[in-house]
Amino acid sequence: MSRPAESVTPLNAGPPSGGGRAGTPAANGRAGDPRGPELRLRVEGMSCAGCAAGIQGALERTPGVRAATVSFTEGRARVQGDALDPAELIRVVRGRGFDATIEESEDAPAPDELRTEIELRQRRTERAWRFRAIVGLGLWAPMETFHWTAHLMHWHFWWMGWLMLVGSTIVFAVAGAGFYRSAWRAAKKRTSNMDTLISIGATTAYLFSLVVIIAQQFGRLADQPLYFAEAAALLGIISLGHWLEARAAARAGSAVRELLELQPDDAEVLSGPDDDATRLIPSRDVMPGDHLLIRPGSRLPVDGTVVEGRSEVDESVVTGEPMPVRKGRGDLVVAGSMNTTGRLIVEASVDGRHTTVSRIADLVRDAQTSKASIQRLADRISAIFVPSVLTIGLLTFLGWWLLAGEPIKGVISTVTVLIISCPCALGLATPMAVMVGTGEASKRGILIKSAAALERAGRIRHVVFDKTGTLTEGLPRVHRIECESREHDEGAVLQLAAAVEKPSEHPIARAIVRAAEERGLSIPAVEDFESLTGEGVRGRVGDLLVEVRRDEIASCRVLVDGRQIARLTLRDQVRPDARAAIVKLRSLGLKITMLTGDRRSAAEEIGRELGLEPAEIHADATPESKSAFVRDLEGHVIMVGDGINDAAALAEADLGIAMASGTNIAIESADVVIPGDRVLAVAESIDVARQSLRTIKQNLFLAFIYNTSAIPAAAFYLLGPHGPLIAAMAMALSDISVIGNALRLKARLARARRPSPR
Repeated sequence: MSRPAESVTPLNAGPPSGGGRAGTPAANGRAGDPRGPELRLRVEGMSCAGCAAGIQGALERTPGVRAATVSFTEGRARVQGDALDPAELIRVVRGRGFDATIEESEDAPAPDELRTEIELRQRRTERAWRFRAIVGLGLWAPMETFHWTAHLMHWHFWWMGWLMLVGSTIVFAVAGAGFYRSAWRAAKKRTSNMDTLISIGATTAYLFSLVVIIAQQFGRLADQPLYFAEAAALLGIISLGHWLEARAAARAGSAVRELLELQPDDAEVLSGPDDDATRLIPSRDVMPGDHLLIRPGSRLPVDGTVVEGRSEVDESVVTGEPMPVRKGRGDLVVAGSMNTTGRLIVEASVDGRHTTVSRIADLVRDAQTSKASIQRLADRISAIFVPSVLTIGLLTFLGWWLLAGEPIKGVISTVTVLIISCPCALGLATPMAVMVGTGEASKRGILIKSAAALERAGRIRHVVFDKTGTLTEGLPRVHRIECESREHDEGAVLQLAAAVEKPSEHPIARAIVRAAEERGLSIPAVEDFESLTGEGVRGRVGDLLVEVRRDEIASCRVLVDGRQIARLTLRDQVRPDARAAIVKLRSLGLKITMLTGDRRSAAEEIGRELGLEPAEIHADATPESKSAFVRDLEGHVIMVGDGINDAAALAEADLGIAMASGTNIAIESADVVIPGDRVLAVAESIDVARQSLRTIKQNLFLAFIYNTSAIPAAAFYLLGPHGPLIAAMAMALSDISVIGNALRLKARLARARRPSPR
């Protein structure tokens, strides 16, 4: 049945094949990624974010590599490029002093295995730094207390210095081991890292004090203070900073674990199609085609289709919408969803290792380990920072010795420079905020594919919406019935029209039948049904010849025995939250445009319902004109579409947002994927991105201002004889300020995500 109906896009359509100017990283060599296939490596031995930055820089300089990201918290590297040589990549990582192995994509870990692996890695890292911090600070505190007590009481015991030496040596052996191993591995490969600065600074303070205490046994340098306690404090305080960093990273990255925890470890599988007996197996062992029993109050272990039973299912894991959805035979269900009321039998459509939950978790992990362009400045600075600081330290010592004639002050100032300049905060500034932003977005059902997409979303100034399937439901509904016969009211007209439309599969036919069913009308049987190509349908209902034909004024007209009795106007329905989304976007200071292929009159009618001005509506648009319109816009532009008819426009935008629903959530495409029934998620994603970008800028400012102001103060001895201790504390405070700012963002976003109490 061919009619001049609106362009209708299926509600469950997936996102587009392209999603923005800057493509997102492909997982395991997805086709179409401009950066080529991907290899993943496990990296062992990283102790801080600076280690990850050094490895990433080395990988990016490797021939054939187009992009690389390294995650300290995950212990993984993702490398993309042409004709990648695994052996060469491993050699490069080992050249930086770390071990690496290739992670085979075919051997995808099960959700419970992946969750356990993440937890074990984070716990292992946290425990190691906590132990070093406890030993370092636990010995330093009594040493420092005794030192100052003796100074105030004028105690001059000969063994005091030796006691400090023993305590400091224990701290170096325990707390310093991690720093020295990392620095030594780098030195063997003729490179340096953050631990190089710490190791050289602590060792210089220790050896200087050792020389002084030996000289004092021969009556020399009697008034020169010792720095054993400061050297121990340096290692203890920096270990404390790394411990706090590990804890904060685990909290910021908890979104992955929380997602994986939604998928139960076990599944109840029916023994046979006609057998109610069940057996419990690990969910990772579920195979496509297995029939699973889902009891009320339990979560679905895999994606599948309901084959028996009815229930309400909470699908907030993928939609972010807390209201349960009624499910029955033939409906799709998603792993991690909560079955609330009834008993369901579900046929698995995927195996237990490749569910929607595990794919979403993998996406979130990829986003949290990716790099934003704003971090390139920090990475470039970090790449040259350590050699520059070593040079500044050497010049500081030579200046004090050769120009000022005070080598002792030169040693102290040099140690202070090496300690206070360690740019750990610089390495934490962006990753912490990205982990928080992408993790919090995922809890709202919003999937942000990369740090670059998060950054671009935070800069957006103009939002362009496709209408059908985006601002509207994508399904025509009967909007108005104009009766022209006194013998037939709206109910009678709808009954007759539904009777002849029921055999048809046209969207308008389905809309008319659905309208009759929603009103509780009985639909009579039709005989002699005939489809009129390009015109409509007709058939005999009892003794009446009923026709539903196309109409130039309305959508269609209804005729009985050749006499027109009514006109039906069908219209796509605005999504319930679409108007609220427009209001929210305007409150964020964004320009709004609606693109549609509909006639101008129909588009403006929808626009009025949405609160749009005529100037904000562009009607009669073709896919080509949509693409040209987006391309000609100035500034940072988001295109939001359902991903079927909008691929070209999505590709032209700075950022493509695809709407999806249920298991059709397409992780393989688009920069951002939002729940298909929540237009408000567009505003939420931009708000989350803006707050994350603001936090990144604040963190970078804190890190830059700290280093640029602290190094001159250290070099000119402005921190005095206790400069090394002050430097260690200041460096820890710098890390804490960056970590605290990221956790503040997490708390703020979490509060906004929770519904306000009524």
